[in-house]
Amino acid sequence: MVSVAVAGASGYAGGEALRWLLHHPEVTIGAVTAGGNAGSRLGDIHPHLFHLADRVLDETTADVLAGHDVVVLALPHGHSAAVAEALGDDTVVIDCGADFRLRSESAWTTFYDTPYAGSWAYGLPELALTGGGSGRVALAGQNRIAVPGCYPTAVTLALAPGFAAGVVQTDDVVVVAASGTSGAGKSLKPHLLGSEVMGSMSPYGVGGGHRHTPEIEQNLGAAAGSPVTVSFTPTLAPMPRGILATCTAKVVPGVSAAQVREAWHAAYENETFVHLLQPGTWPTTAHVIGSNHVTVQIALDERVGRVVAVAAIDNLAKGTAGAAVQCLNLAVGLPESTGLLGSGVAP
Repeated sequence: MVSVAVAGASGYAGGEALRWLLHHPEVTIGAVTAGGNAGSRLGDIHPHLFHLADRVLDETTADVLAGHDVVVLALPHGHSAAVAEALGDDTVVIDCGADFRLRSESAWTTFYDTPYAGSWAYGLPELALTGGGSGRVALAGQNRIAVPGCYPTAVTLALAPGFAAGVVQTDDVVVVAASGTSGAGKSLKPHLLGSEVMGSMSPYGVGGGHRHTPEIEQNLGAAAGSPVTVSFTPTLAPMPRGILATCTAKVVPGVSAAQVREAWHAAYENETFVHLLQPGTWPTTAHVIGSNHVTVQIALDERVGRVVAVAAIDNLAKGTAGAAVQCLNLAVGLPESTGLLGSGVAP
């Protein structure tokens, strides 16, 4: 059995990680830690985690986390580096925060207000890469893995096959994505109160200001083999979970609709968690909620020469904690889908 500790267990990401780990047949859950909620009973914070309800949250310290095979960090951005540095190389550390996602220091300092900590192996196995292959090859046996952001996961899986196959152009990529409120974390914020959100949608991070923009460009650039520029506008939707990303890019002149579809089909036909839907069927967040699955659909708008790619994910599952468990499996040599094959919840 693989012993796993979860730091930041009182937040949404940490609680979701525990939900997945409870169903993992090869895992035993060790320490669960928190910051301000240390000393609290886990069941008072996450009442749905019945089998862990009587656990008491420890302080997040290296001494508490040491000795586990794997440590999952579900900490606020900027807090993971110090914790990871105190853990030895014999511990697999999987970071759900942004601290180690970006390879460019200038990109980090432009969008984040903490010192650059470097980059780790990037935890998106299904990322289609230029020249063939996927992000999976860089993850097996790694002891430091950065879990992708939720928006970058949806956008990357929507668009990367087109760049890897060379059927879309690298400039003028436009993304509008809607996320549920859990993406903002569990801290109380007035604009996320039910009375503010119900029956309303609103944009934020408009004008290229969202922190996930450089990560999206990094991923799509890896798929294309050259820089990609993205205009990204996130929106807040009146739902707890889910992301629906609608992405468009200019098609390479002369490429047909059949060639476009074949690029996505070739990228995902053997993937367990990413599903290219049948023509005419479009992704919906309801079909992936509670699961590690992703649905994708594409179309060629021939009149304007643009590919439209849409992806739906659960931002807390494949967008965070499910991805962390997927990376855990690859890091310790377990089958990638172990503990993750559950379906979504409907209705």
